[in-house]
Amino acid sequence: MEALLGDATKALAMTRPGMLTLPRIPALPILIGLACLYLPSLYSLARTIWPTDEQGHGPIVLAVAAWLAWQRRDALSALPRASAGALGWPLLALGLLAYVLGRSQNINTIEVGSFMMVAVGLLLVEKGWAGVRVMLFPLFFMLFMIPLPGLLVQTVTTPLKAGASYVAGQMLYALGYPVARSGVMLFVGPYQLLVADACAGLNSMFTLEALGLLYLNIMRYTSLARNVTMALLTIPIAFCANVIRVIILILVTFYLGDEAGQGFLHGFAGMVLFLAALLLILTADNLLGLLPAFRNRAAQDPARRGAG
Repeated sequence: MEALLGDATKALAMTRPGMLTLPRIPALPILIGLACLYLPSLYSLARTIWPTDEQGHGPIVLAVAAWLAWQRRDALSALPRASAGALGWPLLALGLLAYVLGRSQNINTIEVGSFMMVAVGLLLVEKGWAGVRVMLFPLFFMLFMIPLPGLLVQTVTTPLKAGASYVAGQMLYALGYPVARSGVMLFVGPYQLLVADACAGLNSMFTLEALGLLYLNIMRYTSLARNVTMALLTIPIAFCANVIRVIILILVTFYLGDEAGQGFLHGFAGMVLFLAALLLILTADNLLGLLPAFRNRAAQDPARRGAG
């Protein structure tokens, strides 16, 4: 008992005057606790929305975010203890309350989104703001894994689908193809195609935006103008990639029939979507690199140099 009291006294003595912090929690119990909370959530996502075309990017985003966090593990461990518990503990409590609400009411957006609050709260408690800065991009990247609210998706997806359908139809019609359009319904020869949410909706735009930000993180440019410009250009690039996907589906249906358009080649068009987006991102980046104001490339981030 005396030994325990002595350890507690030392822990309190190491805090700044007027500031009460709890003793440091080892990393392993934190990881086990997070796994107990969120592995069931990920399992639920894997059984429900991740197999769909709209949310199929979820596992990829999670894997990339985990890899990015793993690369920064040594830099995080090397940071000294610098607790910002005044904000960390309330944020951690709020995140846990959000998890309980989302889990009990089956609201995926709140349940999965609570992880970011919990993670940032733990980082503030254990490593302070320096820890948050080290893990900022992996945590930010995980935002793209959160299922979007259905009302938001429907509100934004409808004009996106209409726009992609219009541009694709007009381009093919100008090239001499027998294409007509009514809303998001396209008529090509004897066939009719309904442009689905997965083909040109908000979720695909969201995924392609994540791809663009990941590209910027890998390139590590020092030019703020270049980073901001590329991030903004990712939005029209995503729209153009969706138009390319719709054009491919129209052409496949026109030449090979409706079964080919709705079958294997429909999934292949999804791969073309990401390939087209990546090529457009690379093209836009290279064009920006021709301008003197956008030529600076970032030096290696010291925190990342220390990552394994």
